[in-house]
Amino acid sequence: MFSAIASQPRPGWVRLFAIVLVVLLFAGCKKDQTDQAADAAAQPTSEAAEAEQEPAVASKVEAMSAEELREAAGTALREQRLYAPGGDNAMEYYLALRDKQPNDPAVTSALTDLQPYALIATEQSISRDDFDEAQRLYALLEKADPRHPALARLQKAIEDGRTELAQRREREQLRAEEEAQRRAELQRQREAEQQAAQQEAARRLEAERAQQESEQQQQQQQQQQQQQQQPQAAAATPDASQPSAPAASRQAAQPEPEPATPPPPPRPQVANTLRPIRTAAPDYPRVAQRRGIAGRVEVEFTVGTNGTVTSSRVVSASPPRTFDRAALAAVDSWTFEPLSSPITTRRTIEFKPAN
Repeated sequence: MFSAIASQPRPGWVRLFAIVLVVLLFAGCKKDQTDQAADAAAQPTSEAAEAEQEPAVASKVEAMSAEELREAAGTALREQRLYAPGGDNAMEYYLALRDKQPNDPAVTSALTDLQPYALIATEQSISRDDFDEAQRLYALLEKADPRHPALARLQKAIEDGRTELAQRREREQLRAEEEAQRRAELQRQREAEQQAAQQEAARRLEAERAQQESEQQQQQQQQQQQQQQQPQAAAATPDASQPSAPAASRQAAQPEPEPATPPPPPRPQVANTLRPIRTAAPDYPRVAQRRGIAGRVEVEFTVGTNGTVTSSRVVSASPPRTFDRAALAAVDSWTFEPLSSPITTRRTIEFKPAN
């Protein structure tokens, strides 16, 4: 009977059902393989992210026993090491102890009491741009209470602070480069003006020396003309006025006087009075100009024999340190006419904001 049933032909719907069943089984296998591949691909990423983030509790603290952690936490509390330094503070010891004894109410209470101090320390670190320390304290708070209401605000403040600090440092670097370029340009301008002033002074000295030599030559020519005219005047005198023969012979025997040596040319006199050639006005600091701050700076400076400022210093300033740099930069660029000896003097520079 069983053989007769088995030998009967199967209906078409049975074959169709078998085909659908095989397709569904194949699709399920493919989905399982895809899910397993996705999980395998996501697992290294998750592990890499966990490896990049530093643990809140130092590894040496986690390696301590429960008794050692409890004793170290008590010592840290007595010595007021509540949340710092990293790796040796009460909060890390209690966090590690909670991992070992999660049901200890004393540990939970101690962590609850320490969280407000860690929160304040995190905010203080953010305010002084110490974002590495702020991140470490944030990790302690996050491990102590992952649902702490201040975590989102602190994390955003740390991220924004890091971004602002990087931008501020970039701006400071840019300002430093601009200041260096300005000083270099000022130095080049100063050297060019000093060179022009020295060339003009040398030209004047050369012109004065040439004029003196011309006057000396004229004086020598006049003296020679006078000496030549004296023998001619003596020959034109009548015989009665000539001396007797013995006297004439004595005069003839005497040698003729040599012409007088002309005096050496006088050396050009260089005044020892400050006569400015260029006294540029100082640059008004941008911050003071923007705030409408006025002030004055008294500067003492020394001018060398070549007319340039060799040294300068601030004697007094009101308000202090607001206009000092601008005043010294202006004085250092001043030039004067050459001197016979260095002169030290003082000048007061006024700063008034433009309307």
